[in-house]
Amino acid sequence: MVVGGLGPGADHHVTDETRQRISSFHDAGLPVRLRTSIHPSAHLAGDPANAPDLATYDEYYETADRFADVYAAIVDDLVALAGAHGSVLYLVPGSPLVLERAVARLRDRDDLDVELLPSLSFLDLCWARLGVDPVETSVRLVDGHTFATQAAGERGPLLVAHCHANWVLSDIKLAVDDGPDEVVLLRALGTDDEEIVRCSWDDLDRTIDADHLTSLWIPELAAPVAVELQRTVELMDTLRTSCPWDAEQTHDSLRRYLIEESYEVVEAIDALDVEAGEGYEDLEEELGDVWFQLLFHARLAAEAGQFTIADVARTVHDKLVSRHPHVFADVAVDGADDVVTNWEAIKREEKQRSSVMEGIPGALPALSYAEKVLRKADRVGTSIPDLEAEPTADADLDEDTLARQLLALVDRARRAGLDPEQALRELARRAADRHAAGERAGGTVPADWLD
Repeated sequence: MVVGGLGPGADHHVTDETRQRISSFHDAGLPVRLRTSIHPSAHLAGDPANAPDLATYDEYYETADRFADVYAAIVDDLVALAGAHGSVLYLVPGSPLVLERAVARLRDRDDLDVELLPSLSFLDLCWARLGVDPVETSVRLVDGHTFATQAAGERGPLLVAHCHANWVLSDIKLAVDDGPDEVVLLRALGTDDEEIVRCSWDDLDRTIDADHLTSLWIPELAAPVAVELQRTVELMDTLRTSCPWDAEQTHDSLRRYLIEESYEVVEAIDALDVEAGEGYEDLEEELGDVWFQLLFHARLAAEAGQFTIADVARTVHDKLVSRHPHVFADVAVDGADDVVTNWEAIKREEKQRSSVMEGIPGALPALSYAEKVLRKADRVGTSIPDLEAEPTADADLDEDTLARQLLALVDRARRAGLDPEQALRELARRAADRHAAGERAGGTVPADWLD
């Protein structure tokens, strides 16, 4: 088996040796295979319409769920062709020795003799355009698909290959806590469409339309890559493409899981013993479950072409900076109350809301919803009347009267700095525990089980 490279893009970068091998294989009627026809110099392998021995593996990319499946299928076909015809010429973009997973698998086989044709890679053009000596500057070459794990602990300089889509650039951006001021995007080097664009880290995934000829130059990083966060992003991608249950989920079907996981976080917080340092393992686990739900919704949005988890992180970062002018600008505050007042004013202006009541989640539990209505009214100086009322006899109780009495209790709790939702839940939990304990002890529930 012979493996050759078609260079970084331009025809003149393909070696004479590779061109001669292409001709000799066609003349002998031996099979020639292209990893992909989507490459500027792929036409040098011949015209599939006029060369029955020529084919590409483009369809493998269209039908497989993962790149690993593509590489495995390519290797299986090449081994079969080599066995049937005695030899096969396999042509890849760039150099067969640079980021070619299928070639690496072929070379690892003991039952196959692989001849590699030296080829020009995209790396040589990158160094020339950047004016960088990769040895002197100790450049690390990493794959965009596994950036978070390969770049773990690195501070640069890094050249990132396989940045073939803007979502890959988004994932790279997400993996870095503190990106550099400027990076360089290199696309289609050596061709008429060559682009070399300098941009900020924030605009990394919004500057060009990335394709299979795109690389990224990162001169330095202020902090090592956030490996664990990115690993969960990659895991989410794998589950979405490989797990039947994950593959069929929608925003709507996941709604109840987000609610359930959020309540489990609250339960873990209630069980914390801060002084003893106990309960943190449960809280860590439950927070991870909520993080997974956030990743899931962001992944669904990314598939719809709306936003990515990197956009979510950027949005909340920018929002928090905007709503803390006393930290990031020259606004003076006098205590926490001023902070909250500023927050509400900024939020109202950002959202272009005509009322502080807009934006209160309608799905909140009733007690929490009522408490938030009263709290927002009080925060903007609205007069809240005395809601105290004498208990009404059961015979006179209707829905409106009951609602007013509950609202009065919520207002009392708010003024006292108490959480009515939590207070009622805690009392009900204690009552349920006492009731269950009585039942387990012999079936007798104590008379004071509601106290």
